[in-house]
Amino acid sequence: MTMPIDLVLVRHSESEGNVANKLSKRGDDRHFTKEFLNRHSSSWRLTDKGIWQAQKAGKWLKENIDFKFDRFYVSEYIRALETAAYLGLPNAKWFVEFYLRERDWGDLDVMTEKERHKEYAKSLKRREIDSFFWTPPNGESMAQLCLRIDRVLNTLHRECTEKRIIIVCHGEVMWGFRVRLERINQEEYKRLDASKNPFDHIHKCQVLHYSRRHPETNEIEPYLNWMKSICPYEPTLSKNSWGKIQRHSFSNDELMEKVKKVTRMISE
Repeated sequence: MTMPIDLVLVRHSESEGNVANKLSKRGDDRHFTKEFLNRHSSSWRLTDKGIWQAQKAGKWLKENIDFKFDRFYVSEYIRALETAAYLGLPNAKWFVEFYLRERDWGDLDVMTEKERHKEYAKSLKRREIDSFFWTPPNGESMAQLCLRIDRVLNTLHRECTEKRIIIVCHGEVMWGFRVRLERINQEEYKRLDASKNPFDHIHKCQVLHYSRRHPETNEIEPYLNWMKSICPYEPTLSKNSWGKIQRHSFSNDELMEKVKKVTRMISE
């Protein structure tokens, strides 16, 4: 068994939660009404801008993907379902997959930025030390999320060999795919997570296209060795060109170089 020939990931577009949280970081909590606070984040709808972004992404996919998708997967969260529907892909039959749900933020979910820093300042300080292994209180670390991604990849291995697949999901879920498919280590993840370069981010309705097909020779390779990142409604935010995935391995000496960057505190 091998992987699909093409795997296209699409992040959901702008949701009610995205707007509420963005404003809250600026000190504006107007959207954190009683009704908003009493809903689980899985029920957030798209905004008008989000609908436009999804339609733009669908238009881009129909104009630039030169094959028909064989299988359609989507997170069961409302904002992902709505995005998938607005893509308007012809003959789509979506499989709703709960392993594709957004990262669980536990006690930090659906609360204002002020409350978050007031009640969980100590936990958030731990996040600054290590964003990959840090777990929100009663939530899920990025490392734990990657275990869910492995289950999805196992399904693709088992059921989708030689097929073309599209998945509509969430930003951090797409980071999980990147970590597993590209073998991104903890150090590189932290660098990308802190980067100010828009090319290193996964924007609303961002498209990540992985392929086993060499972009110049069309030769089918054994692995998903190529990736292209596209932001359909604002191309200046993404690279928009194919890149060869470099999966790193390390010699004994290279491992020791990494180790020596950390000061040993106890020598006895």
